[in-house]
Amino acid sequence: MMKISVIGDGGWGTAIAMVLHGKGINTTLWSVSREYASFLSSRRENVKFLKGVKLPDGLQITSDDKKAAEADMAIFVVPCEYLRSVAERFSGSGFRLVVSATKGIEKRSLKRPSEILSEYFHPEGICVLSGPSISFEVAKGMPTTVVVASSGKNAPEVRDSLATERFRVYTSDDIIGVELGGALKNVIAIAAGISDGMGFGTNSKAALLTRGLAEMTRLGVKMGARKETFSGLSGVGDLATTCISQQSRNRWFGEEIGKGRRMEEILAETEMVVEGLATAGAAYELSLKFAVDMPITSKIHEVIYEGKAPEIAVKELMTRAAKDEDRE
Repeated sequence: MMKISVIGDGGWGTAIAMVLHGKGINTTLWSVSREYASFLSSRRENVKFLKGVKLPDGLQITSDDKKAAEADMAIFVVPCEYLRSVAERFSGSGFRLVVSATKGIEKRSLKRPSEILSEYFHPEGICVLSGPSISFEVAKGMPTTVVVASSGKNAPEVRDSLATERFRVYTSDDIIGVELGGALKNVIAIAAGISDGMGFGTNSKAALLTRGLAEMTRLGVKMGARKETFSGLSGVGDLATTCISQQSRNRWFGEEIGKGRRMEEILAETEMVVEGLATAGAAYELSLKFAVDMPITSKIHEVIYEGKAPEIAVKELMTRAAKDEDRE
């Protein structure tokens, strides 16, 4: 029987582990904290990241690197800023397949998660899992559809390992597009949250989603992705979910910013990582590197890192020089 280790005990990692365990797969959920792994094993509820969802009794939980390394497949579901250090811990393992379910861009190197993992594991065995997947909904068995991408031939095997009648998995060979869609949408979700916090309506959010998708696509194509990928699950699908869902931490963070609260005060209220914060910095740097116009990303960068008032950022976006929609 295949053994799969889910590396990361956040909400998304826990939900994936529950999907796999529900299929009868020998599944281990790894936590970086020995204390929290022990707590999860006894409490059977991830109160930090997936409150109110009971963990199945047979799901194995550990903080032991060696035990987690005894698997055929590893699914990494840790915040992008910690992915490198965690991957290094498992670099000597015999994983045949490695899947990234991390949605972000490393701020220092501007590398995608799969590029980070390829430094520690064989690149041909690396896949990317992305798409509209709110953790709580997946854990509750609500119908969800995602996509797994690989530059090699491993995507179908990963798909078959994960797929259930409530968790549909498509495949793609556009690993760059699938990965960038999952990362960049978090920046636009912060913008959507700011719009909510400032009391704007549906018109405003629709504009942000549409124009946000346009700039995500522009950057993706410049970096080697296919344009059509951003019309799929990892593009517009994940973007819509993250910008609309009340459970989206990136949208929530933006909403609090839109209400006038300080970033430090907001972050002190949650143990969850707001991935869009680091990604906003990385995406802005990528826009400069590839000479891509990304006005929404640029303004979010200014609000977060330069202290620009959201009201001013909105005015500057709305009063930009007139352009043809299809040529911007």
